Amino acid sequence: MYIHDVLLIKSLNILIMIVYGFKSVHLNTKQIINKVCPNCNSKGTLFLSVFRKHAQVFWIPLFPVWKTGLGQCSNCKHEFRIKELPENIKIEYENLKADSKGPLWQFTGLGLIVCIVAWASYASGETELRELEYIESPLAGDVYDYKLETGNYSTLKVDRVTSDSVFIFENQYEINRISKIHRIDKPENYYNISYGISRAELKAMHTSGEIMSIDRD
Repeated sequence: MYIHDVLLIKSLNILIMIVYGFKSVHLNTKQIINKVCPNCNSKGTLFLSVFRKHAQVFWIPLFPVWKTGLGQCSNCKHEFRIKELPENIKIEYENLKADSKGPLWQFTGLGLIVCIVAWASYASGETELRELEYIESPLAGDVYDYKLETGNYSTLKVDRVTSDSVFIFENQYEINRISKIHRIDKPENYYNISYGISRAELKAMHTSGEIMSIDRD
């Protein structure tokens, strides 16, 4: 493997750790007074600590995932993984873990996601109501993004409106991605002659989803 390949892999690993990863937050520490250290047999020198890990993206905590812990003796400085401790000390740890509650800010990212989803739902509802109003009361200059039978997309522009009909200019071009439809919505792309469709037909096109969105300046 070439040196630049190694550097690239290391850089990608660092980027992944920055974008997404886990972080531990200290929750609680308790001195176990009535137990002895499994390493040096000193009594009352063992401390148990509880941490809670959370997933994070760009340093923003998303949600907690699990709790972890360790033991440390203040006399011999030895550190213990929980599974290395005697059963009677493990019970002390489990009780401590159950009593240790994490900070609410570890749910920050989850809260943001909920807010974004709620806002998107609200915005979508507002857009639907606005477009229903536009269909009921079309105006010259309205642009309809619609789906063709070929599966491609194009636009229609309202020329004028009468009591029972809407006269529209048809776009000469079509595109295969709805997200790029704005590229063909240019004044020079529309035919110079408009044709009329009934208001009922226009509503039916919108109801069926053939007209996908409506833009009004």
